Amino acid sequence: MSKLVIVESPAKSRTIEQYLGKEYKVAATMGHIRDLPKKEKAVDVEHDFSLVYEPIPGKGEVIKKLKDVARKSEVVILATDPDREGEAISWHVKELLGLPDDKLLRVTFNEITKKEILRSMANPKGIDYPLVDSQQARRALDRILGYEISPILWRKIKRGLSAGRVQSVAVRIVVDREDEIRAFVPQEYWTIEVSLGRKEGYGTFTAQYFAPCGEKKTVIPNEETALEIIKSIEQAPFTVHSVKNSEKKRNPAPPFITSTLQQEASRKLGMTSKRTMAVAQQLYEGVQIEGHGLAGLITYMRTDSLRLSDDAVTDAREFIRSRYGKEYLPAQARKFKSKKSAQDAHEAIRPSYIELPPEAVKGSLSNEQYRLYKLIWDRFIACQMSVAVYNILTIDTLSAGHIFRANHTTLVFAGFTAIYEEGKDEEDEAAGDSLPKLTPGEGLVRLKTIHEQHFTKPPARYSEATLIRAMEEQGIGRPSTYAPTLSTIVDREYVVRENKQLRPTPLGETVTEYMKKQFAKIVDITFTAHMEESLDEVEQGKNDWRAMLRGFYDEFSKIRELAEADIQNGRIRIPDEPTDQICDLCNKPMAIKSGRFGRYIACTGYPECKNTRNLSEPTDGFCPLCDSQVLKKKSKKGYSYYGCEKTGCTFMTWDTPQKTNCSECGKSLFRVRYAKVPICENPLCSAFVPEDARGYKRKEDKEDSKGDKAKKSASSGKTPAKKSAAKKKSSKT
Repeated sequence: MSKLVIVESPAKSRTIEQYLGKEYKVAATMGHIRDLPKKEKAVDVEHDFSLVYEPIPGKGEVIKKLKDVARKSEVVILATDPDREGEAISWHVKELLGLPDDKLLRVTFNEITKKEILRSMANPKGIDYPLVDSQQARRALDRILGYEISPILWRKIKRGLSAGRVQSVAVRIVVDREDEIRAFVPQEYWTIEVSLGRKEGYGTFTAQYFAPCGEKKTVIPNEETALEIIKSIEQAPFTVHSVKNSEKKRNPAPPFITSTLQQEASRKLGMTSKRTMAVAQQLYEGVQIEGHGLAGLITYMRTDSLRLSDDAVTDAREFIRSRYGKEYLPAQARKFKSKKSAQDAHEAIRPSYIELPPEAVKGSLSNEQYRLYKLIWDRFIACQMSVAVYNILTIDTLSAGHIFRANHTTLVFAGFTAIYEEGKDEEDEAAGDSLPKLTPGEGLVRLKTIHEQHFTKPPARYSEATLIRAMEEQGIGRPSTYAPTLSTIVDREYVVRENKQLRPTPLGETVTEYMKKQFAKIVDITFTAHMEESLDEVEQGKNDWRAMLRGFYDEFSKIRELAEADIQNGRIRIPDEPTDQICDLCNKPMAIKSGRFGRYIACTGYPECKNTRNLSEPTDGFCPLCDSQVLKKKSKKGYSYYGCEKTGCTFMTWDTPQKTNCSECGKSLFRVRYAKVPICENPLCSAFVPEDARGYKRKEDKEDSKGDKAKKSASSGKTPAKKSAAKKKSSKT
């Protein structure tokens, strides 16, 4: 063995190892191996922002093995992920292992395929230090904000709170939208709909009031105006004013980047951004495919570039020609332009192998892996297909000087929609009923008139998809930060998910209002976007990371001092969140409170009444024992589980309820984590899967595992290692 390749995950190491010869050994760091200590700021502001790093607790054995193998190797090739964080991990490995530059090479893989791996191995490079500096600057900024603002929040509002450069702004966006909703004043408007038909008595259709003849679309503001229009057409004839046919072409959406993948997976698959990235990581690193072995199925999933390789586009076009025909293939390959702010370090997210369509690998993937892979595959193939063509028929009818309009849209040529259509955050207008063939001047009969009152609606709350889109549009965060940011603000209960929407909690609103008052610049969207640009300049080698931090900290320290002085003005109370529930002990209202283990419902009569309840959320499933709705609940230690809403029903499970029902008994199915298919938990059903057959890690299994380890140690004469009292080694940079 003379060459060592170091990657981050064992899954990736197994995939890469099968493509390299016997002279290579592939080892994994199992993620980060060195970081800033958790319970210290570890940023020495007095010494020009030096960072104090230490090995991550529990990684001692991994580091020891890497050192041993590296010592025996002629050359060490660092092949961690091709992004800022991956570059930083490579640098940490170099520092911890003490690797000299003449023994070190750096390679990156945009996709885990034999072709890409061999190409990258033939073109090694050095560590990208500006990329490392950018990562260090981000870590330093996050530590400074976290360790200097959080204690102020603890003393002013509540212990355990945190603030962050991106998370605080994300919460503010959600809170600002909630303020818009509260301040919204509905505006009344009316619609008039007439049912029309030919005088011969056939070919009926419906037309909506549009405007007085010759004017632009008009809103009817009140019932009085609506009744005036209706009165004017009661005795007046209806005629066909105009018939217009127009053609509309729709272009396919570009291939996925990180943000659009997270948005579309949220819309179409109901997956959180965190889960989307976890499953995408599995597809990128490699999955065991029957008949093919380990294969990385997609390119790298943290990217903001729409660029595609020429080979990938050529393969896609050939696939489209052979499967769908020439008419579905545009004359020229499509190219998509990335945003100006895009780093363009990697390709867009696409399948690695065109010869492995979703249906060919379905049996080798979990349900989540298959659905996400199919989404990526379909979007990529569709982006190189022909436009979809629609015919839009518009009929304007005239009566008493008023135009009533009817529309109907017909798909003429499917184009890319034969395989994929982009999800929408808001519903499109309906295609409309089919319309009869009419000619201008033709007389019509009014059969029925309906007028209805409506009110304008407030802006919708953000979903994960629309919040990610808002963050991207406003320059808040980068591809690698969207998922962890959303997870953080939900886990810390600044925001809760309700019916796929994000709603700020009283805690989130209280913290945001205080941050806007005392740390206005930190939660200012424009300032945060400017900080991202400054960090990008560090990444591009245009700015020194310590100089950037000095400029930030000089101003920040003054703001922090003012906030510390304000602490003397007393604590801020977090308002309770009222509910419609009544305490069954004292009949007083119950309210949602936030405690050590999360949110819960408590009686407002505290301390006289100490009645509490678990806070639960409705799900799509129904109890297999009594058919009542299944609720998502939390235990006293904060663990999520599912139980029946009916008092006295004993049903409880860790498995997620599904919308689909069992084909045998008709009861709701449940999904065990990582399982490929959902299971039936109805004990009276022939398809019932008992608990001991569901693949859970049982407590006794863990105890047996510990016992086996102890026996091995005893048989080898070894004793369990004691915790070292020696101080962990630290290093400054």
